[in-house]
Amino acid sequence: MRNSKAFLIIGVALVLALGAVVLAAKWMGEQGAAGTHVVVAATDIGQGSRLAAANLQLAEWPAGALPPGAVTDPKLLEGRVARSDIGRGEPLLESKLAPPGTLGGLSAVVAAGKRAMTVRVNDVVGVAGFALPGNYVDILVNLTQPASDFGGREASISKIVLERILVLAVAQDSVVDDTKPRVVNAVTLELAPEQVEKLDLARSIGSLSLVLRNQVDPQPANTGGATRESVLGLPPAKAVPAPAPAPAVVQAPVPARQPAARPAPARQADGVMVIRGLGAASQ
Repeated sequence: MRNSKAFLIIGVALVLALGAVVLAAKWMGEQGAAGTHVVVAATDIGQGSRLAAANLQLAEWPAGALPPGAVTDPKLLEGRVARSDIGRGEPLLESKLAPPGTLGGLSAVVAAGKRAMTVRVNDVVGVAGFALPGNYVDILVNLTQPASDFGGREASISKIVLERILVLAVAQDSVVDDTKPRVVNAVTLELAPEQVEKLDLARSIGSLSLVLRNQVDPQPANTGGATRESVLGLPPAKAVPAPAPAPAVVQAPVPARQPAARPAPARQADGVMVIRGLGAASQ
């Protein structure tokens, strides 16, 4: 009796085990059939680089976890330009690629509606080489007002004129090791058209400085600028008011010259004239 019960239990266990194996095999087969291939980077691809068959490869990817914008045919990506750095094994997404037909280089990195502008810097202005591609900086301008505007005393001011400006390249490199500072003499920035005009005017009227800011800090500074008086604690300089314009003199119109009036002839008094010989007399 006991042996029969043991054989029954063993038989049921074998049946359940066999069913589990069959179900697992079926599930794995379904997963393999539902999977797909996506194009990934075969090597590290730098910003602004043109894609070629040598740096592309296919990799298996679960169909249910396919990232948006993934590409499944490597031929569709040949000649495209990367807008950002792409690591080895990372899927090639449309969001990281420039539009088809874009030429390689820095122009492919500039966002739509933006402009790239290069400013000259030195080791101090360039934040000692720590302003690297992909960083955000603020731009200050320092200028001096003429003495004639402030009662014979020059007035200096330093003011943040542009905030959260993306660094596209330093010198002529758009990819630099972010662990090592590099002192350069030029920095290329990504700006909106109105910011380009503002920066061009700022560098012509004063000296520029770059200020490195936190990558994820979007808050504006909202400062009033620093002057010599505010730094030294002096009373603010009073601007000399511009002289008021002299009032315009309005001349009265000159009347047209009229001809002089002739005097009226004197009216003779009424009387009786008596003629006596050769003389005449009036009464």
